[in-house]
Amino acid sequence: MTMSRIEDIRAELLKEASAIATVAENLDQEQLDKAFAYLSNCQGKVVVCGIGKSGIIARKISATLASTGTSSIFLHAAEGNHGDLGMLAKQDVVLAISNSGNVHEMLAIIPFIKFMGVPLISLTGNLDSQLAKASDAVLCTKVDPDLEPLGLVPTASTTVALALGDALAIALLKDKHFSLTDFARFHPGGAIGKRLLLKVNDLMHSGKELPRVQTDTSMSDAILEMTTKKLGCTIVEDAGGQMRGIITDGDLRRQLQKKGDALLKHVAQDCMTVDPKHTLADELAVSALKYMEQHSITMLPVLDSQGKAAGILHMHDLIRAGVV
Repeated sequence: MTMSRIEDIRAELLKEASAIATVAENLDQEQLDKAFAYLSNCQGKVVVCGIGKSGIIARKISATLASTGTSSIFLHAAEGNHGDLGMLAKQDVVLAISNSGNVHEMLAIIPFIKFMGVPLISLTGNLDSQLAKASDAVLCTKVDPDLEPLGLVPTASTTVALALGDALAIALLKDKHFSLTDFARFHPGGAIGKRLLLKVNDLMHSGKELPRVQTDTSMSDAILEMTTKKLGCTIVEDAGGQMRGIITDGDLRRQLQKKGDALLKHVAQDCMTVDPKHTLADELAVSALKYMEQHSITMLPVLDSQGKAAGILHMHDLIRAGVV
């Protein structure tokens, strides 16, 4: 890529950033208050409407609203004239996006919106447009034509509309006290959902998969248990089932250097790490991950409320689950 093309790209980014900053500075406080009140008090859903490039922006804003606690759907202005207005209910609010504010398909559905008594908020670059005049609240997204290629291609104008839609969504998020946990519930298959919803007991090895020996178990049997269960460690318990320690592959190497061939003459309690770092079964997996990273370990014994071993959590389990 030539230097001139790189400068063109940088210049366009700066133009669009400048357009956003200008619109932010010039927002009408009264209109913004009215628009936010309609959105915040909406008892139904926010119906975000647009066509063409503005329709693409409207669809994205609707998706952002829906994922952050504000019920929302997208309405294509042209399809609204052919049956899709049936999705509109009296408890809804319409958020219409059109830079010119005079798009025929958009104007054609305004009478029905008014008939339904639904509040109409518009994001438009033309305050003299028919859409603006018909709206209950108007948020101006006007940009200097010089910021658009050829004065016609929608770039800065669509960027401004998208940014303003995102800003409204974030303001509503804060107004509703929408938390990360709420966000995770709407994204159970995503990385954020996994990080916030998965618990240690969802991922740990337990039952027959859990390597465990008693304090007086011979080291030969302890090594066999570690080999059989394939987790690179074993829990060491006393006769009452309380965890007393853990033996890891690292412990074996260190003990072998110290004891040599005599290692197999010892029992588990002679070679274990006493009172190892551990976590609880109902702890969030992401918290266990942070704990493992903090102490530079790859596995954690998991205890129940009585201090007995309930499982083993391995770093590989967190990686496979997408928590890392």
